[in-house]
Amino acid sequence: MPLSRLLRPLLAATLSVVASAGAAKGVKDAELGKFWSDDPLHVPYRALQTGAAPAGERLPLVVFLHGDWQDGTDNESQLAGYGNGSMELIDEARKAHTPLVYVAPQTTDAYWPPARVAAVVADALKRWPIDPQRIVLTGISNGGSGVWDALKRYPRCFAAGVPMSGMTEPSGLRHIVDIPQWVFHGEKDDDTDVDWGYGGAQVGSRQVVRALRAFGGKPIYTEYPGEKHVIWSRAYAEKKLLPWILAQRLPGPPCRFDAPDLR
Repeated sequence: MPLSRLLRPLLAATLSVVASAGAAKGVKDAELGKFWSDDPLHVPYRALQTGAAPAGERLPLVVFLHGDWQDGTDNESQLAGYGNGSMELIDEARKAHTPLVYVAPQTTDAYWPPARVAAVVADALKRWPIDPQRIVLTGISNGGSGVWDALKRYPRCFAAGVPMSGMTEPSGLRHIVDIPQWVFHGEKDDDTDVDWGYGGAQVGSRQVVRALRAFGGKPIYTEYPGEKHVIWSRAYAEKKLLPWILAQRLPGPPCRFDAPDLR
């Protein structure tokens, strides 16, 4: 096991302090309702709609996947550190009077099974007026890896992906080259190496982006010079990020997230 995995309890405390200090908090944790997916997985998640949908319109959905130090079933830990900075997107949407739905599910075992992500999306689609062609995944660390895993498993279902400080296996990348992606990583990541991840079968963001571009994809890549693993508060505060997310739309018909094959 990499040393970084052993140090993650300390990292969890550190990132919470850093993210909290860096975020000009607007939305409060208590504003996000507590929900559980109405299926056998019973996935806990927090959610908030930033404003009313205009008459006859549906809203974009932003799904945030946390890192493995926030694993559990308490339906609270995933919001630590201002949702690792992801709740900045809520603040920006409110400032711009832009209605959207934000959901933050919780997982266990340091892994995001794509089916778990799909279960939360299916449940959210029943509760809010969401546009199924405007569902965007974002996540940090293991959640960033979870973004890539879900895109690979369901390559025709998500409008875009925003993975941060993640890693993934090179296999399957050819199938997601047409999905808009904005990838973030720190140059000096001390947990998930920007090139080689943990040094195993999965590679870091640099290698993923190179592969996507070699296959003809056009991912946006932001690498912060000198930064380590915890870059997400800075990344979620990027002024162009939310407008970019809102501009993404699935080019084909939407998926049936309550169906086994999502079609």
